[in-house]
Amino acid sequence: MRTDGVTRQPATPAARTAVLWGALRAVLAERTSATGRERLDIIDAGGGTGGFAVPLAGLGHAVTVVDPSPDSLAALERRAAEAGVAVRALQGDAADLGDLLPEGAADLVLCHSVLEYVDDPSAALRAVARLLRPGGVVSLLAANPVATALHRALTGRFDEARQVLGDTQGRWGDRDPTPRRFTREELGALLAASGFTVGDVHGVRVFADLVPSRLVDGEPGAAEALVALEEAAAAHPVLREIATQTHLLATRG
Repeated sequence: MRTDGVTRQPATPAARTAVLWGALRAVLAERTSATGRERLDIIDAGGGTGGFAVPLAGLGHAVTVVDPSPDSLAALERRAAEAGVAVRALQGDAADLGDLLPEGAADLVLCHSVLEYVDDPSAALRAVARLLRPGGVVSLLAANPVATALHRALTGRFDEARQVLGDTQGRWGDRDPTPRRFTREELGALLAASGFTVGDVHGVRVFADLVPSRLVDGEPGAAEALVALEEAAAAHPVLREIATQTHLLATRG
């Protein structure tokens, strides 16, 4: 998981990913019903070590991971082998998607924590659109600058928080490891310009990155309660705007 440069003690992994998995399960059910196929073709662009790819393969889908890191792909293959599933691993960047995979190859493309790092976000999304079949869905996840400003302020880095708010790329300084961050409006505009129709929008990790782990670990029912809170906050029109990441689902026409 990429970070915003702040050292944290995050809450449980379930609280950090519950909203994403809920959204993906809904997409899988819809695409399965619409296509009449139980086995969907899924591409995970920048999928790394397979945190999403391996469980999706475990659900019976055909999953391909494209990632530039050979070490990550090796770890992916080990994880898949341990889980007893098959995942196709291809080395390449988002810009290489058109060269690595044929047009119309996917029912669903995951593009999680990718746009922040590519040279041309618009070109990356156009490549994703080319991969999708008509009616196919992209799951887009990107870092939110508002959350970064909040997190910097809560650790006493007030000047850096102010810089995030005034920077066109949403960065807090030269040492910021994230090249750019996106508002919800910016992500929606990029998707629309690439031929997508934006659907559901979620805030991911609204509270999970703010709640100290000591308030969750060892407290009966606390982890489950935090997951429920994240799920309730994900679509809240105010709270989703301060989430660490913004998640959009968009359909290719």
